[in-house]
Amino acid sequence: MSKIKIIKNRSDIGAGTRGSDLGIDAIEIAAINKHSNYFDQFNYEDVITENESIYDKVNNSFAKRIGSVYKQCYRLSDHVKNNLLKGNFPLVLSGDHSSALGTISGVKAAYPNKRLGVVWIDAHADIHSPYTSPSGNIHGMPLAAAMGDDNLDCQINEVKDETYTLWEKMKNIGVDDAKVLPSDIVYFGVRDTEEPEDKQIEKLGIKNYMVAEVRYRGLETCVAEAIDRLSDCDMIYISFDVDSMDCDMISYGTGTPVPKGFDEKEIVEIINGLLASKKVACVEFVEVNPLLDFKGNKMAETAFEVLEEVTKVIQKL
Repeated sequence: MSKIKIIKNRSDIGAGTRGSDLGIDAIEIAAINKHSNYFDQFNYEDVITENESIYDKVNNSFAKRIGSVYKQCYRLSDHVKNNLLKGNFPLVLSGDHSSALGTISGVKAAYPNKRLGVVWIDAHADIHSPYTSPSGNIHGMPLAAAMGDDNLDCQINEVKDETYTLWEKMKNIGVDDAKVLPSDIVYFGVRDTEEPEDKQIEKLGIKNYMVAEVRYRGLETCVAEAIDRLSDCDMIYISFDVDSMDCDMISYGTGTPVPKGFDEKEIVEIINGLLASKKVACVEFVEVNPLLDFKGNKMAETAFEVLEEVTKVIQKL
């Protein structure tokens, strides 16, 4: 039976909109309002944040607050690595999605000789680099850093030396060089991308199970196929961004909401289907932003429903 350790990473400095640092508290409030003792059942750790860096006036527009995001990912990497080495199952609750680089790096640091697969449940590909990003928000870059691929074929930005140095350090958190191969990444629900990302996904051959395909071919079929795609991987990391869900159906309580996404039952089935492979080493929830939720605390409530359901399966692993 897996011993779950909840890692709370209240950081939102990789996002373009403030507020996802409050997402974990919003999920905990959802549990309280549901009269659930979920957060009393498991030990947890808090990751020290760099959230005060939002006030820094010195910024590189192509990788905003990169020095602080690097430190945040480095810290989170250590938390994840140490828990895995103790035999715990890290269940990571984070603010913005830049954190995923820290989590992936931590998994790889714990098991440097094992091959890691990544399942990315998200409306966005998050495969930009400082060289291609139109916004400079690092929550759109974690997979590029994890792969160690800057997509220079699509370069549109001239990056300063300081940013170059810090970006190289980000790519080498945990272990030097790439943490995951493009062939070992599977997307679910990605539907809001920019041209450099589209070209990169096509060039690298990354599979994206779009919502329509999952519903047409069948969720179980697509999940089984995804597991088969990752059959050469020793372990799998699941990253669940709540914007993978339909904002019109669920909530706009996330930094970059996108319509025509999954519903919460589909998310539960996808994650639990992947957990059944017995290869999943870590699951992360990101991008709940209660400041943007005009339905009260709906997004956090939905995220908590998913969290409760997948935890039941994790406990049986």
